[in-house]
Amino acid sequence: MDLNGPGRRRGHVLLIAGDVAVRRRAVQLVPSANLAALAMVPASVLLGSELPTDTVCLDGSRDPNTVLARLRSAAAAPGPLLVYLSGRLTADRRGRRLYFALAGTTASAVRYTAVPWEWLGGELRARPAGLTTVLLDLAADRDAWPLLREYGSLPVSPCADVYGVVCPPGFGAGDGLVSGYTRQWIDQLRRSPVRPSDVQLHALAAGAAGLPPGALVLPTARELGMRPGPRPQQLPEQPPGQHAESWSQEGEYLPGRPVPHSATRSGSAPVRVADAGPARDVVPGVIPGVMPVGDAAVVPAAVTGGDPRPYIHALASEGRHGEAAALAGAWEEYVRGVYGGSSSQAVEWAEIRADLARMAGDFALAARLWMGACRVRLAGQGRGEPEVLAAAAGALYCWTRLGEREAVVEVGVELVAVLRELPGLDPRYLELARARLSAWEESGLPRPVRT
Repeated sequence: MDLNGPGRRRGHVLLIAGDVAVRRRAVQLVPSANLAALAMVPASVLLGSELPTDTVCLDGSRDPNTVLARLRSAAAAPGPLLVYLSGRLTADRRGRRLYFALAGTTASAVRYTAVPWEWLGGELRARPAGLTTVLLDLAADRDAWPLLREYGSLPVSPCADVYGVVCPPGFGAGDGLVSGYTRQWIDQLRRSPVRPSDVQLHALAAGAAGLPPGALVLPTARELGMRPGPRPQQLPEQPPGQHAESWSQEGEYLPGRPVPHSATRSGSAPVRVADAGPARDVVPGVIPGVMPVGDAAVVPAAVTGGDPRPYIHALASEGRHGEAAALAGAWEEYVRGVYGGSSSQAVEWAEIRADLARMAGDFALAARLWMGACRVRLAGQGRGEPEVLAAAAGALYCWTRLGEREAVVEVGVELVAVLRELPGLDPRYLELARARLSAWEESGLPRPVRT
C-alpha cells in the first residue's frame, strides 16, 4: 500500500541496535557504535537510491513492541527499504526459538524482553520483491549458536535480499568499537567513486572483516545458488558481438560486459561438450534443438540470443551444478582454442567457472580459479586494473568461506603470494589474510605438506 500517494515514493532506512554481545566479560560487539558510524553515511548512499529517504535509528530499546512498531512502519514504506540490525542473537532454551536481544534481555526472560526473530520476516513478507535489503552484523551467544549450526542459515524473508555475518560465541566481531564487517561496508561505500551493488559490498566487506573461523556468512552458498536467474526463453534475441548480461562474483547479473564473439558467431568451430556418453560436437547457434550434457537438455546458444551464460547460470541456480560446470568448461576450452589461454575471453570464462564453483559450495576450487584469473589478468593488464583487483577480492572472499584447516592453509599460502603482487589493493586485505593464515597455521596441527 502506497501510504504517500502516487508520485511520492520515498525510501526508508531503519537502523536497529540491540544488546551488547559480551562473552566472559570481553565485549564482542557494540551495536551502538555500529549505528553511530552508519548514521554518518548519507541515507541515499546507504540505500543506493536518489529518492527522498527517511532514516530511523532505534538504539537502546528495551521493549519488543517498540521494535515491532518500527519494523511495521518501515515495511509499509512504498519505496526501497534497508533494515540494519546489529547486536546479540540469543535463543529461548525451552522453545528453541531465535531472538534478537534488546538492552536488558536476560536468559531467564528472553521471551518477554527480546524480539522473536520471525517477527522480522513476518513484517517484510508482504513487500514486493527487489525493494528490500536486510543487513545483519550479529554475534550469537551460546544458546543461539547451536540452533544456527543446526539450521545452517538465518532465514529472514524470501522477499528480502539478506547480507551479513554472525560471529560465534567467544570471538570478537572486530578489533575496535565498530565491528569489522560494518566498518568495511562503510569504507567501501566511501572509497568507491560509483556505489557498488549490495552484493559486491558484502563480498568485499566479508572478505576484509577478519571474521573468526566458523562465522556464518549470509547468504550461504546454497542460498546464493537458489536465487533465480533469467530463464533462457525470456531473453530477447541479440545480434552477435553486442553486449549481454553477465554475473558478478556473487551471482548478481551485471549488464554491459562483452560477449566473446566465439560464443555468438554462427558457423564457428564445434564445442566439445562432456556428457555421460561419448563426447559430441556441437556448433553453437547453428544446430536446432538441444545439446545433451549428461541427463540435461541444454538450450543451444541461438535460443539465448547467442549467449550461453544466462542458461548456465540458470542451471546452477536450479542446483544442477555439474551440468553448469561441464557446459562452462566446454565453452572455456573452445574460447581458449580460438583466442588463446591468456586472452580476455578465456579469463572471463575462468571467472565464470570460479563463480559456478562458489555457487556449488566448492570454495577451494573457486578460490584457486579466481587466483588463476588474477594472475593472467595481472600479466596482461597491470597491477592496478579493476578487473585484477576484483579477481583478487573474489579469491579472498571464497577463501574466507573455507572451514577445514588443511584447505585454509594450502589455499591461503598461495593467496597471500598473489596479494603481495598487488600494491593497488587495499593493504588491509593482505594483513587480514596473513593474520587468518597464521591463526590457522598455529591451531595445533602440523602444517600440511604440498606434494
